[in-house]
Amino acid sequence: MRSGRASRAVTTAESTRDVRDLLGMRTTAARVLVSLYALVCLVLAAFGAEHTSASWPPALAVLVCTFAAFTLITVPGDPLPMPATIPLAATGTVSSALVFSVLPVPSPGGIATWPLGMSTVVFTFMCVRGRTLAAWIGLACMIATATFWTYVTGQGIGPGLSLSVVNAAPVLMSTFFAFTLRPLAGSIYLLRAMSLQRSAEQAASAAALEERDAQLDRLDSLARPLLERIATGELLDVGERRAGVLLEARLRDGLRAPALQDPEVVEAADAARRRGVDVVMLDDHGLDGVPPGEQARLRRAVADELDSVSHGSVTVRVLPPGRRALVTILVRGDSVRRIELGSTSQD
Repeated sequence: MRSGRASRAVTTAESTRDVRDLLGMRTTAARVLVSLYALVCLVLAAFGAEHTSASWPPALAVLVCTFAAFTLITVPGDPLPMPATIPLAATGTVSSALVFSVLPVPSPGGIATWPLGMSTVVFTFMCVRGRTLAAWIGLACMIATATFWTYVTGQGIGPGLSLSVVNAAPVLMSTFFAFTLRPLAGSIYLLRAMSLQRSAEQAASAAALEERDAQLDRLDSLARPLLERIATGELLDVGERRAGVLLEARLRDGLRAPALQDPEVVEAADAARRRGVDVVMLDDHGLDGVPPGEQARLRRAVADELDSVSHGSVTVRVLPPGRRALVTILVRGDSVRRIELGSTSQD
């Protein structure tokens, strides 16, 4: 049983795990930080605008970086889904290429090359989201973009490497962090799933015990007076024997047709039996998923039918799930009638 519980917990953990929960990426604080990230990108682009020949490429680069940051905290899944991973990996290449296209030669460096550092932030969190290889590919493409720009503008590859290779350090640290955090996260998810599974089992057990106690209380209140009368050893009169037969039938209904244990139905069944009608009730659980209002309507219909029968027999059956009708009532008297109750009643 323990292995089955662990297996269910593993399945639950795999279906619900999302490292965003562990890092608080779904919180308001995370959205505030991403907004601050976007603001920093905007400020850097504004201060670097004095070195650019046009303003729209840096503005577009700000949008690219901002979109990537919001994607990191909003897209579900662990690891990050590939349709989101590919654009994120291209963040550094696209944003730096946009800014490099309007920078003077030689490059002023510093704030003017802000996409290199801001894109690295995206790559570090890609590692945490389970896309370490894609993050390194994105970093390599960004370094290649910077090196290619300095090379084709006659500056050589050295300046491009010096501008961009330094960003490998944060990605390297986030890689080690991810290799440490993610296995720990898996254990945390499993423990949480096992805790939820255990809580659900305890709740189910408590509900079962509560139902059992309620049934015992009901049995005690119904059967104790008659049992105490029998225990006296005195003969029962006709009325008491009749009451015993009715009590046995009511208890049998409680076991065989729990879905029909509504006070209105129980009273109608007792009244029918006192009139000499043979009443049988069965429950195959077709009402388990039916809305309470619809169940109440069906029970009223059953009670009305029981009240209308003066002799013969009545069999009330709750059908299994998936049938066209929900409840059938078979009445045998001067004639035989079969009533089907569902979303609409029909004879």
